[in-house]
Amino acid sequence: MKTRITELFGIEYPIILSGMSWISVPKVVAAVSNAGGLGILATGPLSLDETREAIREVRSLTDKPFGANASLLLPGGTDNAAILIEEKVPVINFALGKGDWIVKAVHEYGGKVVATVINSYHAGRAQDYGTDALIVTGHEAAGHGGDATSIVLIPSIAKSMKIPIIAAGGFTTGGGLAAALALGAHGIAMGSRFMTTAESPLHENFKELSVKKTIYDTIYTVRIDGIPCRFMDAKGARRAKKRGLNLFAAFLNSRIISKQLNLPYFKLFLGVLASGPKNAKQMAFLANAYRAACLATEDGDIERGVLPVGQATGLIDDVPTIKELMERIVEEAIEAREQIKEMI
Repeated sequence: MKTRITELFGIEYPIILSGMSWISVPKVVAAVSNAGGLGILATGPLSLDETREAIREVRSLTDKPFGANASLLLPGGTDNAAILIEEKVPVINFALGKGDWIVKAVHEYGGKVVATVINSYHAGRAQDYGTDALIVTGHEAAGHGGDATSIVLIPSIAKSMKIPIIAAGGFTTGGGLAAALALGAHGIAMGSRFMTTAESPLHENFKELSVKKTIYDTIYTVRIDGIPCRFMDAKGARRAKKRGLNLFAAFLNSRIISKQLNLPYFKLFLGVLASGPKNAKQMAFLANAYRAACLATEDGDIERGVLPVGQATGLIDDVPTIKELMERIVEEAIEAREQIKEMI
């Protein structure tokens, strides 16, 4: 397969692993890259030393192109991005912040930068300061999809962009890949589908639920992490939505996070307070969601854990290896092309 995305990254297939915290670990990243796609390492839950170690582990597992992400809104996100630059990661994907400084630094060593966006305004801004490609996230997606669905968001943004687009939100099959290309995208990013694979470290409790759930079994709310976000409809998510912001829990969870990220708690606490009440409230939401997501992915705690998952979970009915999944998607995309040619 040949698209602007395969040419940009030097990969065989225009299929990208979304950078999911606790899921997009080195072995999963390498498996996607070795199968012809582009694996993206998630750095959100990693300390600076862990990020550096994870990058080097990926390099020990694959000689193919790979990427890593940085969520600039999260504590340590900017510092982790700096580590990615120091390690000269081939592709850096940033979200929830302005990445012009990342673009400048990455281009100096010949790397590529991808911005994750949910609307035309942020897409245009990212293109203006030199981003190489966009991950455009539709309403169906896990995590922070926008208000518009992929089927209208992708062509809306594609018509005004000069840089290539990677479609995210609702894509799990070769038919979805073919549809994304027809809408003006040059590849797809998948999270929920790669989450439910043999190599994925997602706890078996949630892998089983992912196979059982339908397209209607998700919750889209602002009450769990403070930003409109989609989660699997399970006990933990329903409880978290009903409860809303719990400041006492946020205080306790922020201490856990500072320890995990190896950040001085006093410095973290003062920094959050100094950022203003609106941002402090957002950080409190994120502290609780961070802890709950960890309980889901690592411990399989359905009662307290929350798992970001897209509506596409309803299209998942097995747990293949990543290699098997990639081969299937490519075959299905070719079949979809032939079916369309017969009809048009």
